[in-house]
Amino acid sequence: MTLDPQQLIDLALKAGASHAEVYQCSSQSRPVFFEANRLKQLESSQSQGTALRLWKEGAPGLAVAYGEVDSTTLVERAIALSALNEPETIELNQPRQHIQPTVGEGIAVETLIDMGKEAIAQLRENYPEVLCSGEFASQEDFSCLVNSLGLHCQSSEVSTDFYLGVEWVRGEDFLAIYEGEHSRQELAVEKAVEGILQRLAWAKTTVSPKTGRMPVLFTPNGATLLWETVVDALNSKMVLEEASPWSEKLGEKIVSEQLNLSQQPNFEPYSCPFDDEGTITQPLSLIREGRLRQFYSDRTRARLLGTESTGNGFRPSLGSYPSPGLVNLIVEGGDSDFEQLVKQLDKGIIVEQILGGGADISGDFSINIDLGYAVENGVITGRVKDTMVSGNVYQVLQEIIALGNDSRWIDSCFTPSLLVEGLSINN
Repeated sequence: MTLDPQQLIDLALKAGASHAEVYQCSSQSRPVFFEANRLKQLESSQSQGTALRLWKEGAPGLAVAYGEVDSTTLVERAIALSALNEPETIELNQPRQHIQPTVGEGIAVETLIDMGKEAIAQLRENYPEVLCSGEFASQEDFSCLVNSLGLHCQSSEVSTDFYLGVEWVRGEDFLAIYEGEHSRQELAVEKAVEGILQRLAWAKTTVSPKTGRMPVLFTPNGATLLWETVVDALNSKMVLEEASPWSEKLGEKIVSEQLNLSQQPNFEPYSCPFDDEGTITQPLSLIREGRLRQFYSDRTRARLLGTESTGNGFRPSLGSYPSPGLVNLIVEGGDSDFEQLVKQLDKGIIVEQILGGGADISGDFSINIDLGYAVENGVITGRVKDTMVSGNVYQVLQEIIALGNDSRWIDSCFTPSLLVEGLSINN
């Protein structure tokens, strides 16, 4: 990084601040892009930023710089901003040094190109009419947090990401399927290709689904519709605002007894040793056998709730204060494989991809199915179009029939498929 954190803190204290904190992050990426079945371009991008937060006479000033900037200028900006704000409780962690060794391994650009070409070739060998796109990128990320009390936390990561997209146009029918992965080791591109090919095979035939209330099978990708609302409901910020329906239900049964949800910050590839406030992350048992065990919080919300931070204070952006964010939501799977779950459906719908946003904190949703399938007598009969599914997340999670043993990462949520009793299907 261009700016030295300790120098910034020393300058801030010399300028009259009583406390100061510097958060820095940088990223360097080398993406490879594919478009219309061909290699389109190679890029190299680099970004770096520094956030200085200080308190003068108890009033906060937060200034952000990207790239190179004069240290004195940044301090003066933060001091000037503090004069515009009211005093607040100062939230700084106590002295501790935590220098995390670099984790992960990168992949050469030439290898990424070969991966993309081979994946597209495999897809078009089976479906020559599809248009394939993709992005394969090796990335290095660094973050550092230093404060005037003596805290110094630092971590770095080398990782690789990819996504594959397939567009299939048949007359007026348009179908898009996407698959991707984040990894610190090898990429499972072959598995992604197999998944896309399977979904294309199920989508060869388009059928008109039955309407009304019927069982729904959410794939891991489709299940994120549910978990996004659950994550919000477990957020201590929502609890303080009395927006979460679970605010007063600690220890009570809130969902099906089959559900066990936890945070596991040491699980790869999304391991996270400490949060953006320098608090060590920890495993959290959030819901156990359907009962609410705890919420997750940063330092500020924990103080207001009279509890301790769970190490979940993360910055939405450099110019933002830390707020509660979850690390690695783990949804414990069941015993049934995907085929067994399908066989349990006499008549039902499989939800794989949705259009638009999902449910809000109320849990109510009515969404269009972007990619889904009809099931009759335990057999997938084809893709459904122009179909909507409606319900309430909290009700759905009380009516689980079975959980799959096919858990996979969807972003930083490790979730299985789940079969639920009934949702409203219409078109």
